[in-house]
Amino acid sequence: MKIICPELVDENILLRPIVPSDLDHIYQGLSHPDVIKYYGISYKTRSATKAQMEWFRQIEEEGSGVWWAIVSKDGDEFYGACGFNNYSPVHRKAEIGFWLLPEYWGRGIIASSARVICDHAFSKMGIHRIEAVVETANHSCKQVMKKLGFVLEGTQQDAEVKDEQFISLHLYALLNK
Repeated sequence: MKIICPELVDENILLRPIVPSDLDHIYQGLSHPDVIKYYGISYKTRSATKAQMEWFRQIEEEGSGVWWAIVSKDGDEFYGACGFNNYSPVHRKAEIGFWLLPEYWGRGIIASSARVICDHAFSKMGIHRIEAVVETANHSCKQVMKKLGFVLEGTQQDAEVKDEQFISLHLYALLNK
């Protein structure tokens, strides 16, 4: 079942569907060393980034997720992307993810964007639980989780290998109460 990706707004940002013309912006973010430091995906070429664009399309089509481009209210500036994947309609939960181009860090854009999509998930998608998996070293993301009211439920020790090193992951959750 396809998930609909409506435009969402807040006072300073517009969240709109990701479109093919966003390829260069997605590449710019997902190839930037500071953005991908704690992100699970990276690309070395624009051409390789087409796989990410296909993934955005595919998760919407199969009903397992939805991602938005985060842009200025007038649509002129691309800031980053946010959304949900691993959506389970049976369990009424999804995993949140987001990234932002470094020149826009520290402006509250991610917290605002995440708040908007969480509100949408709870009110329109029927989601009851939103999860976030965060590398324990990602202090900025942990701050965003705290601002949004996510609760740290636990830590998975040495749960994944990254750059030939084991990393631990925090599991956060926000419930629709």
